[in-house]
Amino acid sequence: MESLTPAQKELYDWLVEYIKSTQHAPSIRQMMKAMNLRSPAPVQSRLERLRNKGYIDWIDGKARTIKILHQPEKGLSIEGEIAAGGLVDPFTDEKTRLDLADLFAQSDCYVLRVVGDSMIEDLISEGDYVVMRSLSDATQVKNGDIVAARVSGYGTTLKHFYQQQEKVTLKPANQKYEPIKAEAENVEIQGILVGVWRSMAN
Repeated sequence: MESLTPAQKELYDWLVEYIKSTQHAPSIRQMMKAMNLRSPAPVQSRLERLRNKGYIDWIDGKARTIKILHQPEKGLSIEGEIAAGGLVDPFTDEKTRLDLADLFAQSDCYVLRVVGDSMIEDLISEGDYVVMRSLSDATQVKNGDIVAARVSGYGTTLKHFYQQQEKVTLKPANQKYEPIKAEAENVEIQGILVGVWRSMAN
Protein backbone atom coordinates (compact mmCIF):
# COMPACT_ATOMS: atom_id res chain seq x y z
CA MET A 1 0.00 0.00 0.00
CA GLU A 2 1.00 3.60 -0.54
CA SER A 3 2.87 5.07 2.42
CA LEU A 4 1.43 7.79 4.63
CA THR A 5 2.77 11.22 5.44
CA PRO A 6 3.41 11.89 9.15
CA ALA A 7 0.18 13.92 9.39
CA GLN A 8 -1.85 11.21 7.70
CA LYS A 9 -0.30 8.50 9.87
CA GLU A 10 -1.02 10.49 13.02
CA LEU A 11 -4.72 10.67 12.15
CA TYR A 12 -4.83 7.06 10.95
CA ASP A 13 -3.20 5.71 14.13
CA TRP A 14 -5.60 7.77 16.23
CA LEU A 15 -8.60 6.48 14.26
CA VAL A 16 -7.47 2.88 14.70
CA GLU A 17 -7.18 3.27 18.47
CA TYR A 18 -10.40 5.27 18.82
CA ILE A 19 -12.52 2.83 16.80
CA LYS A 20 -10.91 -0.15 18.52
CA SER A 21 -11.68 1.19 22.00
CA THR A 22 -15.13 2.71 21.38
CA GLN A 23 -16.43 0.44 18.61
CA HIS A 24 -17.70 3.44 16.64
CA ALA A 25 -16.28 6.18 14.45
CA PRO A 26 -15.49 9.65 15.83
CA SER A 27 -16.95 12.96 14.70
CA ILE A 28 -15.01 15.54 12.70
CA ARG A 29 -14.97 17.75 15.79
CA GLN A 30 -13.37 14.96 17.86
CA MET A 31 -10.74 14.47 15.17
CA MET A 32 -10.04 18.20 15.08
CA LYS A 33 -9.50 18.22 18.84
CA ALA A 34 -7.29 15.13 18.78
CA MET A 35 -5.14 16.58 15.97
CA ASN A 36 -5.07 20.02 17.64
CA LEU A 37 -6.66 21.67 14.60
CA ARG A 38 -9.05 24.64 14.58
CA SER A 39 -10.60 23.97 11.17
CA PRO A 40 -12.28 20.86 9.76
CA ALA A 41 -10.61 21.35 6.35
CA PRO A 42 -7.24 19.73 7.23
CA VAL A 43 -9.02 16.76 8.85
CA GLN A 44 -11.24 16.29 5.81
CA SER A 45 -8.20 16.52 3.53
CA ARG A 46 -6.34 13.85 5.51
CA LEU A 47 -9.42 11.62 5.53
CA GLU A 48 -9.69 11.88 1.75
CA ARG A 49 -6.01 10.96 1.38
CA LEU A 50 -6.44 7.97 3.70
CA ARG A 51 -9.48 6.87 1.70
CA ASN A 52 -7.70 7.25 -1.63
CA LYS A 53 -4.76 5.22 -0.34
CA GLY A 54 -7.06 2.42 0.80
CA TYR A 55 -6.63 2.73 4.55
CA ILE A 56 -10.20 3.76 5.43
CA ASP A 57 -13.65 4.11 3.87
CA TRP A 58 -17.06 5.53 4.79
CA ILE A 59 -20.60 5.83 3.49
CA ASP A 60 -21.01 9.14 1.69
CA GLY A 61 -23.63 11.42 3.23
CA LYS A 62 -23.67 9.60 6.57
CA ALA A 63 -21.80 10.73 9.66
CA ARG A 64 -19.64 8.44 11.80
CA THR A 65 -19.40 5.63 9.24
CA ILE A 66 -15.60 5.53 8.95
CA LYS A 67 -14.21 2.01 8.99
CA ILE A 68 -10.62 0.80 8.97
CA LEU A 69 -9.67 -1.16 5.85
CA HIS A 70 -5.97 -1.67 6.41
CA GLN A 71 -5.40 -3.06 9.88
CA PRO A 72 -1.98 -2.49 11.48
CA GLU A 73 0.33 -5.48 11.64
CA LYS A 74 -0.29 -7.62 14.67
CA GLY A 75 2.39 -8.88 16.99
CA LEU A 76 5.71 -7.69 18.28
CA SER A 77 8.49 -6.46 16.04
CA ILE A 78 11.37 -8.92 15.64
CA GLU A 79 14.31 -6.54 15.68
CA GLY A 80 17.08 -9.03 14.97
CA GLU A 81 19.16 -11.59 16.85
CA ILE A 82 20.63 -11.67 20.34
CA ALA A 83 23.79 -13.64 21.18
CA ALA A 84 23.65 -16.19 23.96
CA GLY A 85 27.34 -16.87 23.49
CA GLY A 86 29.55 -14.12 22.16
CA LEU A 87 28.51 -10.61 21.26
CA VAL A 88 26.66 -9.58 18.10
CA ASP A 89 24.95 -6.45 16.90
CA PRO A 90 21.24 -7.50 16.97
CA PHE A 91 19.54 -4.86 14.84
CA THR A 92 19.07 -5.35 11.11
CA ASP A 93 17.12 -3.68 8.34
CA GLU A 94 15.09 -6.86 7.80
CA LYS A 95 12.14 -7.02 10.16
CA THR A 96 9.29 -9.47 10.58
CA ARG A 97 6.66 -9.76 13.27
CA LEU A 98 5.85 -12.40 15.89
CA ASP A 99 2.19 -12.39 16.89
CA LEU A 100 2.07 -12.82 20.66
CA ALA A 101 -0.72 -10.33 21.17
CA ASP A 102 -2.64 -12.58 23.56
CA LEU A 103 0.43 -13.11 25.74
CA PHE A 104 2.24 -9.80 25.58
CA ALA A 105 0.09 -6.73 24.97
CA GLN A 106 2.67 -4.19 26.14
CA SER A 107 3.53 -1.63 23.49
CA ASP A 108 7.05 -1.29 24.92
CA CYS A 109 8.01 -4.91 24.16
CA TYR A 110 10.00 -6.31 21.25
CA VAL A 111 11.41 -9.70 20.26
CA LEU A 112 14.92 -11.02 19.63
CA ARG A 113 15.90 -14.45 18.33
CA VAL A 114 18.52 -16.24 20.42
CA VAL A 115 21.81 -17.28 18.86
CA GLY A 116 24.12 -19.44 20.98
CA ASP A 117 23.80 -21.58 24.11
CA SER A 118 25.15 -19.49 26.97
CA MET A 119 21.70 -19.32 28.65
CA ILE A 120 20.67 -22.99 28.36
CA GLU A 121 20.67 -23.56 32.14
CA ASP A 122 17.83 -21.03 32.27
CA LEU A 123 16.06 -23.03 29.51
CA ILE A 124 16.81 -20.41 26.86
CA SER A 125 18.14 -22.18 23.78
CA GLU A 126 19.34 -21.21 20.33
CA GLY A 127 16.40 -20.45 18.05
CA ASP A 128 14.13 -19.35 20.91
CA TYR A 129 12.50 -15.92 20.79
CA VAL A 130 12.99 -13.77 23.87
CA VAL A 131 10.45 -11.05 24.60
CA MET A 132 12.20 -7.97 25.96
CA ARG A 133 10.69 -4.90 27.59
CA SER A 134 12.35 -1.59 26.79
CA LEU A 135 13.43 0.45 29.80
CA SER A 136 12.97 4.17 30.22
CA ASP A 137 15.19 4.10 33.29
CA ALA A 138 18.17 1.77 33.74
CA THR A 139 17.68 1.86 37.52
CA GLN A 140 14.69 -0.43 36.99
CA VAL A 141 17.14 -3.30 36.48
CA LYS A 142 17.91 -5.42 39.54
CA ASN A 143 20.86 -7.70 40.12
CA GLY A 144 20.05 -11.12 38.71
CA ASP A 145 17.68 -9.88 36.01
CA ILE A 146 18.17 -11.29 32.51
CA VAL A 147 18.84 -8.38 30.19
CA ALA A 148 19.86 -7.48 26.66
CA ALA A 149 23.02 -5.53 27.35
CA ARG A 150 25.12 -3.66 24.82
CA VAL A 151 28.80 -3.53 25.71
CA SER A 152 30.54 -0.57 24.09
CA GLY A 153 32.85 -1.63 21.30
CA TYR A 154 31.62 -5.21 21.19
CA GLY A 155 27.90 -5.79 20.69
CA THR A 156 24.80 -6.98 22.53
CA THR A 157 24.33 -10.13 24.57
CA LEU A 158 21.67 -11.84 26.70
CA LYS A 159 22.93 -12.39 30.24
CA HIS A 160 22.18 -12.07 33.97
CA PHE A 161 22.97 -8.53 35.10
CA TYR A 162 24.95 -7.71 38.23
CA GLN A 163 26.35 -4.33 39.22
CA GLN A 164 28.60 -3.40 42.10
CA GLN A 165 29.38 0.31 42.19
CA GLU A 166 30.85 1.17 38.78
CA LYS A 167 31.52 -2.42 37.71
CA VAL A 168 29.01 -4.53 35.74
CA THR A 169 29.17 -8.30 35.39
CA LEU A 170 27.10 -10.10 32.76
CA LYS A 171 26.84 -13.75 33.78
CA PRO A 172 25.87 -16.60 31.44
CA ALA A 173 23.74 -19.58 32.46
CA ASN A 174 26.19 -22.11 31.05
CA GLN A 175 29.35 -23.19 32.84
CA LYS A 176 31.25 -23.31 29.53
CA TYR A 177 31.21 -19.50 29.33
CA GLU A 178 33.02 -16.90 31.39
CA PRO A 179 31.21 -13.79 32.70
CA ILE A 180 31.66 -10.53 30.81
CA LYS A 181 32.99 -7.72 33.00
CA ALA A 182 32.92 -4.05 32.05
CA GLU A 183 32.74 -0.54 33.40
CA ALA A 184 29.14 0.53 34.01
CA GLU A 185 29.54 3.51 31.67
CA ASN A 186 30.33 1.11 28.83
CA VAL A 187 27.18 -1.00 29.30
CA GLU A 188 23.78 0.00 27.95
CA ILE A 189 20.77 -2.02 29.08
CA GLN A 190 18.48 -2.26 26.06
CA GLY A 191 15.76 -4.42 27.57
CA ILE A 192 14.75 -6.79 30.35
CA LEU A 193 13.44 -10.32 29.74
CA VAL A 194 9.69 -10.79 30.20
CA GLY A 195 9.13 -14.04 28.34
CA VAL A 196 10.50 -16.77 26.09
CA TRP A 197 8.76 -18.23 23.04
CA ARG A 198 9.83 -21.58 21.63
CA SER A 199 8.39 -23.25 18.55
CA MET A 200 8.28 -27.02 19.11
CA ALA A 201 8.22 -27.46 15.32
CA ASN A 202 11.87 -26.43 15.07
